[in-house]
Amino acid sequence: MQITYDETEDVLVLRIGDQPIAREASQDWHTVVSYAADGTVVEVVVLNASTVGAWPLHRVPQAA
Repeated sequence: MQITYDETEDVLVLRIGDQPIAREASQDWHTVVSYAADGTVVEVVVLNASTVGAWPLHRVPQAA
């Protein structure tokens, strides 16, 4: 997975797979999910990421 954040545009991109994007669907005003031809999720884009609380990412410590 690759995570990128554009501070100027306040856009967070979570690239999950390597497949080409076949279609995109808006989930709400701030979230767009991109799918491969087989229906798997390839990418999630969050618009206004810091405004809606998606950035910065908060990591939960993993149990040892």
